[in-house]
Amino acid sequence: MVSDEHRDQPEDEFRDMLNAFLSGNSDIDPSKLASAAGLPSDPAAVSQLMQQLQNAMQASGDGVSWDAARQKAEEIAGQGSLGITDETRAALDQALHIASMWLDEVTALTDSAVAPRLLTRAEWATATVPVWTQLAEPVAVSISDALTDVLRDQAPEEMAGMIAGASQLMRNLGGTLFAMQLGQIVGQLSREVVSGGDVGIPLLEEGQAALVPQNVAEFGDGLDIPVSEVQLYLAIRELAHARLFRHARWLRLHLISSITEFAKGISIDTSRLEELAESFDPSNPEELRNAMASGALIPPKTEQQEHALARLETTLALIEGWVDVVTAQASSRLPRWNAIAETVRRRRATGGPAESAFGALIGLELRPRRLRDAAALWQAVTDAVGQDQRDELWSHPDVVPTSTDLDDPAAFVARLQAGAPEPDEMDQALDELLREEAAKNDDEQPPAP
Repeated sequence: MVSDEHRDQPEDEFRDMLNAFLSGNSDIDPSKLASAAGLPSDPAAVSQLMQQLQNAMQASGDGVSWDAARQKAEEIAGQGSLGITDETRAALDQALHIASMWLDEVTALTDSAVAPRLLTRAEWATATVPVWTQLAEPVAVSISDALTDVLRDQAPEEMAGMIAGASQLMRNLGGTLFAMQLGQIVGQLSREVVSGGDVGIPLLEEGQAALVPQNVAEFGDGLDIPVSEVQLYLAIRELAHARLFRHARWLRLHLISSITEFAKGISIDTSRLEELAESFDPSNPEELRNAMASGALIPPKTEQQEHALARLETTLALIEGWVDVVTAQASSRLPRWNAIAETVRRRRATGGPAESAFGALIGLELRPRRLRDAAALWQAVTDAVGQDQRDELWSHPDVVPTSTDLDDPAAFVARLQAGAPEPDEMDQALDELLREEAAKNDDEQPPAP
């Protein structure tokens, strides 16, 4: 027997309490906790949640374990995910081949040595989860830490030591619930996106293009446009997006770093958490899930964040605007290209429900507000100085148009026509280094089938 003076440490006591809950020996209804995690209350979903929470308890790290996000994303994406038939593969391979030839006529930016991919919904979810988790991790950590702090502050005095000693367990459990929320969103996104670059950010490896055939087919439903035209137009858009990120080697890192830095600057609204903690009913945790999923825990942006967000939106708008202009040029042979383009614009303006949920979860909307301005600027540049000089503007972050240029494209075009200063030695050295690295990567890639 162990004497009273050698009783378990507070974290062991807390672990015992959680184990009692996870094994069903408590008054808390697991199905309601599953609902709070955004899961259906069927036995399989409840069992999955219990297993994820048990894994979180056993984790030794102090961060967020994203296995829960990946597993949840793959599960949801797999529901109704169709395989790719030989007929569909042949049609899309042909569309990608033609799209590449047409793009060669309107941009000097070349294709990647890596062949485009055709992905099922489940494959898209698996391939993109790493980037989604990278973008969301700063907010997940902030929420987990804030929840731990508030629960410690709000706990009765007799439980204070237990909560304080189990802070790592609390962070792991909170992080797991957040990860499952994110996994659900990524799984839902897999049903909405038509390609790798559809949401504007590069979710796949640099220079990698991809289409999701099942969603491409659903995109064309009801348009009264031949499916071959829809496939070709979407193939052009995706290849244009991939070519841009292959050419502008700095752009992917710049974009993802900007998003994660923005997310790191988010401070959680502890007053809202304190309100939840004061009235928290363990048997009905739905309110906590709603607060996380709706973005209620993320306070209004600071002035510094607003400036950072404006810069990020400008970059996203410039990317999408360039893709729009190049795609319009390359697809001009298609009889109904304008109708397809308008469908893309409407779809992009509204976004899907999963994309909106991601925006609420980390406080960042992915759809830039100044897209039309950016497209107008790129068209003006194309008309004034041609496609080669237009595309050369992506060679270095210092020469890419700014928000001020979007306000006054005529002045920007005038500066281009007057001649820009030559890049300095450091810029030239960086450009040469990036070109050598690109050539090395191309040599290491296996030839496309």
